[in-house]
Amino acid sequence: MKRGKGMKFVGDSRVTADKQKFIPKDYSEYPGRTEPFWPNFLLKEWLVGAVFLVGFLCLTVAHPAPLEKIADPTDTAYLPLPDWYFLFLYQLLKYKFASGSFFVLGAIVIPGLAFGALFLAPFLDKGKERRPHKRPIATSLMLLSFIAVFWLTYEAASHVNWEEKAANNKPEWPSEVEIDTSHPGYAAYENSCLQCHGGELEGGPAAPTLIGVEYTAEEIMDIAVNGINSMPADQFQGTEEELQQLAEFIVTVNEEN
Repeated sequence: MKRGKGMKFVGDSRVTADKQKFIPKDYSEYPGRTEPFWPNFLLKEWLVGAVFLVGFLCLTVAHPAPLEKIADPTDTAYLPLPDWYFLFLYQLLKYKFASGSFFVLGAIVIPGLAFGALFLAPFLDKGKERRPHKRPIATSLMLLSFIAVFWLTYEAASHVNWEEKAANNKPEWPSEVEIDTSHPGYAAYENSCLQCHGGELEGGPAAPTLIGVEYTAEEIMDIAVNGINSMPADQFQGTEEELQQLAEFIVTVNEEN
């Protein structure tokens, strides 16, 4: 600054002259029930999520999901089912319009359209209203989806006896029974009995275990030929000598274990 020349001011374009303090919007201008996202709305979401998580954990502790045995490709009586959150899709594929030659329609097209509609719902309904009866498109899609998923899941689960399924498919721990495969009767057991009673005489869904039975060799021979309870007759295929060896093999296994 020089005497008599006055003052000179230098401006900087990076500093705005009319900078205003951030002021939240007046939510009263929006129709329906409104509130700030932070912290009001987000806090409510966290609380609801925490309550749901705690309730779900308590449910899993009180009613744990039953474990099943190791997959057996030779077990034709086993009924495979997907996890509960896929049961509605499993039920959908049972209907004629979504199975057989229309498998692609039921597995890809229908689920794709359903999830696509839910994905596009916010873009199709851009109104500022939050009340359900003022948002017909989004409300209708959500209600239709909920009803469809609930009904299909119920239909899929209602045809399954879950207690019987859990009882018939309990996990099998490694057996401590020692099987002498060099015994003359093991070959006869392998040819006629192994498919139903298992490789270690542990039994299966259609046959009881042979470990712990108190039958004599003569009684075992009679059962193998004439059957017992749900076991039909003529299950044994072999000679009289092989039948005798089979009975002695089962008796020997029970005596040693």
